[in-house]
Parts: sequence; C-alpha cells; structure tokens
Amino acid sequence: MKDQRPVTDATIFEIGSVSKTFTATLATYAEIDGKLQLSDTVASYLPELADTDFGRLQLYHLGTHTTGGLPLQVPDEVRNEEQLLDYFRAWKPPYKTGAVRTYANPSIGTLGLIAAKSIGQDFSKAMRQQIFQPLNLTSTYISVPSEKMTSYAFGYTKDKTPVRVNPGVLSNEAYGVKTTAQDLTRFLKANMGMLQLGSPLQAALDNTRKGYFKVGNMTQDLIWEEYALPVDLQVLQKGNSSAVIYNPIPVVALVPPAAPRPDVWVNRTGSTNGFGAYVAFVPSKRFGIVVLANKNYPNEERVEIAHRIFEALSR
Repeated sequence: MKDQRPVTDATIFEIGSVSKTFTATLATYAEIDGKLQLSDTVASYLPELADTDFGRLQLYHLGTHTTGGLPLQVPDEVRNEEQLLDYFRAWKPPYKTGAVRTYANPSIGTLGLIAAKSIGQDFSKAMRQQIFQPLNLTSTYISVPSEKMTSYAFGYTKDKTPVRVNPGVLSNEAYGVKTTAQDLTRFLKANMGMLQLGSPLQAALDNTRKGYFKVGNMTQDLIWEEYALPVDLQVLQKGNSSAVIYNPIPVVALVPPAAPRPDVWVNRTGSTNGFGAYVAFVPSKRFGIVVLANKNYPNEERVEIAHRIFEALSR
C-alpha cells in the first residue's frame, strides 16, 4: 500500500473485470424477479435506441461479448449517458451479431445499466441492496466509504506509481467493484451453492453459469468462462490471454443455452492500471481460489498460481 501497510483480511482491492460477474448476477436476479428477460432487445429498456443496430441486440449478447464488435473501452469522448446513447445510435457492427466474441466493457456495462433501471434503482444502490447485502459481503463496494479508505489499497503501475481506478462512463458497471479476499471467497462459495441463500438469489447466481457460446475449448457463460475437466494449464492460459481479449474469435451458439455444469473450471480475470485479480472455482470439488494483487501482472501467471494449487490439492 502507499504507506506500506501490510495486507490483511480487511484490505480492499480493485478487482477490475471480475466486477462483471457481479453485474451479470444483478441482471439474472432482475430476470428471476420478472423485471427483464435476457432474450429481450436493448431497445425494450432503452427506447431511445429503437430502430438502431444496438437497440436490436438481445440482452444476453451484452453479457457474452457477442454484440458484433463493440470496442474494448467506451470512447474517451463519451463522458455522460446522453453521449453514450448518441454513440450507440451511430454504432454499426463490423461483424454479425452472435458470430464472434469481441471482449468489450461497453456491452456488459450497458447490461448493468439496464438491469438497474429495470429494478428502479441506480446501479450502485441496486448492487448494494440486491447483491452485496443479501450475500453478506460486508466489505464490498462500488464506492468505498470514507471510514473504509484506510483499508483501500493503492495499486502500483509498472513504474511503481501509486494509483486507483479513474471514474468514467460505465466504469462502475464494467469494472468498479472493490472488495476483500474474504468477501470474494464468500462470493465463490455462493456461486457453488455452499451458502444458505434464498432461492431467487441462488437461482440468479446459478443462471450466470448457463452456457451461451462455445469459443474453442471455452464455454462462454454470462461473463463467466468455463472449461470441462480435466483442463490443461496451457488451455487455461490461452483462454485468458491477451490474444483472446483483444481479437475477434468465432463462436458457436448453444441453443438452447446449456444448463450449469458441476465438473467445470469456471474463471474470470480482472485488471485495473494498478491491480490484478483472478478467481476460479470448480463446483463439483467445492474448490475456489481468489488471487488478488495491488499490481497488474500477466494473466498467465495468475492462472498458473491457481492451477498449481488446484493440482496439488487434487493429489
């Protein structure tokens, strides 16, 4: 940390795109609650986008990176929701929707925006009241409260400059969660059905692991990515590599979506400028691992750490 405090159970980390798994859970919770349908179009909830290519997307495309070619980030010139809608009105997909995977923050960010609107709350409040509090995640936030700032770690850039995430349009929805290793471990337990939760919330968690597309060896769930067991380390490293993040990858739709499976390695990486995160779990083994660091280092190294631990415990 900036003042060299040691990491403890109370240390709060930025988790980057691991946040997307929480956003996906808000969307499936809204669906369970009858507020939306993932098969509905974007324009059903954002009527300003009626008769546009973006408005014709189905919500599940937003949560599976299969919109047809949104950019990785919201363009810098987009600084508010009105400008975001203008950008979406003008957007033309370079690929056929549902044919390729193009990893993008604007898509899942918009799903979070729509999910919160369908519930009738702003995103931060919806996450706090519908997800964080019911899961008893007592140190998980979109905005870290002032009384917890001393526990909020600084991240470090490559030149060792202390840094925290910068706010931006859809940043909360796409990569805005800050949490502890303890809370994130509890979240994985919830995803494996190891907590006594109410049926709507457990169903929402389970539904994020429906498989929508095959992407080589990987199955693309709603944000989560999964691999059938046994899974080779090199396969995991390739699936979490920069090449898969930055390049369009052909997909094959699973119709209907595949039911959640127990014998799979489920994972998600996350990064901000100063933080690196990786979470993985195997439901059938009740195995889960959380890797958090206040520096951004290669995904391949994070995956190797987790896989080595899993292999050691499986012997």
